[in-house]
Amino acid sequence: MSRIAATFAQLKAQGRKALIPFVTAGFPFADVTPELMHAFVAGGADVIELGVPFSDPSADGPVIQKAGDKALAFGIGLTQVLAMVRDFRTQNQTTPVVLMGYANPVERYNQMHATPENGATKAMDARATSPFVRDAAAAGVDGVLIVDYPPEECEDFAADLQAHGLDLIFLLAPTSTPERMAQVGRIATGYVYYVSLKGVTGSGALDTGAVEAMLPRIRAHVNVPVGVGFGIRDAATARAIGKVADAVVIGSKIIQLIDEQPRNQVASTAQSFLREIRTALDS
Repeated sequence: MSRIAATFAQLKAQGRKALIPFVTAGFPFADVTPELMHAFVAGGADVIELGVPFSDPSADGPVIQKAGDKALAFGIGLTQVLAMVRDFRTQNQTTPVVLMGYANPVERYNQMHATPENGATKAMDARATSPFVRDAAAAGVDGVLIVDYPPEECEDFAADLQAHGLDLIFLLAPTSTPERMAQVGRIATGYVYYVSLKGVTGSGALDTGAVEAMLPRIRAHVNVPVGVGFGIRDAATARAIGKVADAVVIGSKIIQLIDEQPRNQVASTAQSFLREIRTALDS
């Protein structure tokens, strides 16, 4: 059982819902991420999503795009993100970490680290272990969410991840068809991430009624927990979503809160905010 599956099983036994904060690695300071991850845990996080900076995101709104641009300006790439996870793991061996990002950095990493022995240059269809999967597992990563890897084209990638104890997580949206849900359900492990809004991260107002209506449709095709994100910004919306979902995911609001904070207040700001969300979920 993966760390993600074990975490959700434990939460279910306790009658609790997972709190999953997101932050772009290397934001707002290049060296703050491991400290921030520990603050997330202290604030009540059950799983941490770590965004891999990328220059051309398709699902991220302006808040997370700005964070990614800043991290890229600091020279943060996939190699540095894996180093941050290794740093976090020196003190925390239990909290699952999920890398969220896009195909390009993964493909580029595989190209740069391919050897005659592994022969892997494409993460999606390589029969041998890809360098990314090998190094992510060694660093202590538990799951991967690649926005632009569709389920029908990454079965080998999923098998490679599973062979190394990592989960492959997919997005579902209000526009997802039953056929797409079934495709995701056949290959997804860990959890699925339901995008509650039509649009990019941080946009629009959350319609909790629409989310509640959609989740049974998803669960008819998916046998892993369902987390909900895109639009959860405060304790009230987190509590409402927590009543129907298995997890709440919060990203843009955290990015906004820590942006422009002095270096010594970034972690404490995030921890205080998450503690409020945790209290609301447990109430």
